[in-house]
Amino acid sequence: MKRILSTDEAPAAVGAYSQGTTNDSLVFTAGQIPLTPDGELLDDEPIDVQTAQSLDNIVAVLEEAGVSMDDVLKMTVLLDDIEEFEAMNEVYSTYFDDEPPARSAFEVANLPKGVGIEIEAIASLE
Repeated sequence: MKRILSTDEAPAAVGAYSQGTTNDSLVFTAGQIPLTPDGELLDDEPIDVQTAQSLDNIVAVLEEAGVSMDDVLKMTVLLDDIEEFEAMNEVYSTYFDDEPPARSAFEVANLPKGVGIEIEAIASLE
């Protein structure tokens, strides 16, 4: 059975989606952009700052489900400029211990609200 995840520690959904969902086996986060929980859009900040905020949002949604970044099985990273990959990866790597999850990273033409990054996660509750 699907359960909706919602926390004030991550930005509220700005459309027809949930911050995250779970079936009590897996947790799926919505794509998180560099938007603070109080609604400040960090679209003009460098990619390292945008990456950290996006990941902080994911951490908050995962915590609402009762899991952590250690439970993440797969991450998907969308960048508006793949040349920012190295800077993103430097910040990204600090969110994981020795065993990071599987990951895909893509350059895309546009992201919501003109941001430079969007990240989503799939985690295990087991």
